[in-house]
Amino acid sequence: MARNVEVKARVSDLAIVEARARSIADRGPVDLTQDDTFFACPRGRLKLRELSPEQGELIFYVRPDVPGPKISEFFIARTPSPQAMRETLGRALGVIGRVRKRRRLYLVENTRIHLDQVEGLGSFLELEVMLSEPQTAADGEAVALRLLAALGIAEADLIRGAYVDLLRADH
Repeated sequence: MARNVEVKARVSDLAIVEARARSIADRGPVDLTQDDTFFACPRGRLKLRELSPEQGELIFYVRPDVPGPKISEFFIARTPSPQAMRETLGRALGVIGRVRKRRRLYLVENTRIHLDQVEGLGSFLELEVMLSEPQTAADGEAVALRLLAALGIAEADLIRGAYVDLLRADH
C-alpha cells in the first residue's frame, strides 16, 4: 500500500499562494481537471477520478479526518472506461457525492502541491508528501509543516476530511 502525508487548507488568495509555490517548486505547473465520484464504502473512502473520457483512476484510501498533516494509505487502479466504472460502482455501492475541481500541480522534491478551485466550495491548497519505505509519518509531517510555513498557510486555515465532506455539510 502506498503512503503519503496529506494536509488541506482553505485559501483566501490563491494567486499569492501560487506565487510562493512557484518560487519553491522543482517542477510545474501542470493544469488538471478532475471529476471525483465518491461511493459508499464501509471502511475508508472509495472514489473514481475521471481525468478524461478514456482515463480514470479508482482510488481507495484510509486517512483520519483531523486538521493538519495526516497519514494516508492508498491503492490506485487505472481504468480506460471511467464512465462505465462510475455507473457500475454507483449501482453496486451507491454514490455519496461528487467533487469537480480544477487543479494546478507543482512539485517540490517528493511533495505534490495542489492548488484547487473546487466547484461549489472555493479555493484550497492540498499537500501530498509521498513517503518512501524507510520514512515515517513524522518525517512527512515535518516536510508538510515546513511547506505550509513557506506557503504562508496559517493553522486556522487547515481543514479536516475531504472536499466531499465539505460539500455534503453545505447541503
